Amino acid sequence: MGAKRWLGAWPVYRQLVGTDRLGRGKAAESGRSAGLAPRTGGADRVADSICPYCAVGCAQRVYVKDEQVIQIEGNPDSPISRGRLCPKGSASKQLVTGPQRELKVRYRPPYGTQWQDLDLDTAMDMVADRVLDARRRGWQDTDGAGKTLRRTMGIASLGGATLDNEENYLIKKLFTALGALQVENQARI
Repeated sequence: MGAKRWLGAWPVYRQLVGTDRLGRGKAAESGRSAGLAPRTGGADRVADSICPYCAVGCAQRVYVKDEQVIQIEGNPDSPISRGRLCPKGSASKQLVTGPQRELKVRYRPPYGTQWQDLDLDTAMDMVADRVLDARRRGWQDTDGAGKTLRRTMGIASLGGATLDNEENYLIKKLFTALGALQVENQARI
């Protein structure tokens, strides 16, 4: 390799003799990095979304190719997050594409040792029946002194960090309408 060719491969030399005096562009680029392409370059379309993890509402760009999510990144146009995502938000692609994600309703009956697959309608009916039964069994119309209570001590709600403001609002409305007093979220604990 000639001296001129060797010097041209050296980033400091390219920085000194080229137009990139600060070494932030082509002067710092290696042969390997020059051949790299962005993960999002092959996307067919980009959908705007919101991170599902907390109530901050960081905007995301969801890159889709052949109707499959290939990358999720922060949206720099967002006034909330300005393109930044926390570690959970940055890893939110696994919510959609992770191999551990269950795609069907699984149920293990009491004292059962094996999981069973259920259709969604059956599972929803089971949940509704159990909520209404627990509400009825724990219902208190009045206290010992005859004061009106109209509440149930049979059900409660504990929300998680993957719920956003709108979901928490609707859950609070639902459980209040059911007469539940214990409506909590892990963010307050």
